[in-house]
Amino acid sequence: MFNKIITLYSDREYFDNVRRIALPIIFQQFVFALLNMLGVVFVGQKGDVAVAAVGLAGQVAFLLNLVHFGIISGAAMFTAQFWGRQDIPNLRRVLGLCLMFAISASGVFFAISQFVPEWFLSIYSKDPSVIAIGADYVRTFSWTFLFMAVSASYIFVMRSTGSVKLPTYVSVGTLSLNTFLSYSLIFGYFGLPELGVQGAAIAAVISRALECGVLLYVIYAYKFPVAATFKELTDFDLAFTARVIKPMLPVMLNELFWSLGITTYNVIYGRMGTEAIATVNIVSPIEQMAFVIFVGLANATSVLVGNRIGAGKEDEAYLYGGRSIGLGIAGGLLLGVLLQVFKVPALSLFNVSPEVLQNAKSMVNIVSIFLWVRVNNMTIVVGILRAGGDTRFSLFLDGIIIWLVGVPLAALGAFYFHLPVYFVYLCVMSEEVTKWVLGIFRWRSRKWIHNLASQMEGI
Repeated sequence: MFNKIITLYSDREYFDNVRRIALPIIFQQFVFALLNMLGVVFVGQKGDVAVAAVGLAGQVAFLLNLVHFGIISGAAMFTAQFWGRQDIPNLRRVLGLCLMFAISASGVFFAISQFVPEWFLSIYSKDPSVIAIGADYVRTFSWTFLFMAVSASYIFVMRSTGSVKLPTYVSVGTLSLNTFLSYSLIFGYFGLPELGVQGAAIAAVISRALECGVLLYVIYAYKFPVAATFKELTDFDLAFTARVIKPMLPVMLNELFWSLGITTYNVIYGRMGTEAIATVNIVSPIEQMAFVIFVGLANATSVLVGNRIGAGKEDEAYLYGGRSIGLGIAGGLLLGVLLQVFKVPALSLFNVSPEVLQNAKSMVNIVSIFLWVRVNNMTIVVGILRAGGDTRFSLFLDGIIIWLVGVPLAALGAFYFHLPVYFVYLCVMSEEVTKWVLGIFRWRSRKWIHNLASQMEGI
């Protein structure tokens, strides 16, 4: 058994490729998570209500990000395989479709944020002060949505071609600027006005606009593979669109159902009270910090598996997926231990009530125990099943299980048994365990391997 494990992980090419793709993404995600946590710390100096308000307002962006992720990751499973075949024209056509869908989604969420933010936030909370602050925040913040659609589409398709350094440099610079502006505008430093939480929203708009502009300038100035002309982006007919949308649709539905499930979790937390949602909002950036390595691993796995399927190397795709699953288990267990070591100093950064801090400590304990399961699920769904075009099973695993297992148990825990927020979070983890068991069986079956690029020949 030990010799088999040594043999499985003796492939130097796999680790070279993972390192090349994953390290820039890991660095980007680390900076994003660190600066996001600092942003929450800044807002947290204004108290529990401010943390809860900005956290709930962020649910609009969270849902949009998931819709974008469904659209863009669905497109990326094509572009990774097209890149494996060096089919640039079709890669650019898929990018055009991706932009069209992502910008349309941004328009819908922008309208909600501008015209009915109070209605949206009232789904999560009954606290008038939380709703009032959150509505003002999201009206300003929603101007970032269009920029996010364009930037995310180009960044994900670039990753599928192995170009990961440019998006990393641009995003890190943007996030650093956002943190500086947030700090200055929230508290009124460096000659800027003191705007409170509204300052964080203005900082985000400025930063996202600059990110989009710089990214597009560099892409077209240096003629990256995604530097498509308007004609190339729109050079698709109904037959091509239908062939792309057919496997993409389950991915988009997957993200829709999953995002609604996550929204339902947050509704449950919000209905448990302001302290409960504040607890979740301060644990969330700590979770993001723990996940940074595995976001890189999942994205690298998706690119490598997709490239190999597109090149006709299906056995290599299967082995690459298995190696990433093993790394996720080992890494998740290690990071769970490290979370226990650093949870007290991390939580001491937040200026919230003692009750919220105690609940947060208990929630971090649960995060530590189940971290390896959750990162494995991300690798299986995003890195393996979607890269292999197995979008229907991904829909069942990620978009349906949450409603069959997680949501009912969380609702029972909160409203029938009246459990504290960290025990309700434990109920949520039942969904992750169920997904992991089913996902492992699916990977071992090899039924997830579909060569999408070869199916597009002649179109």
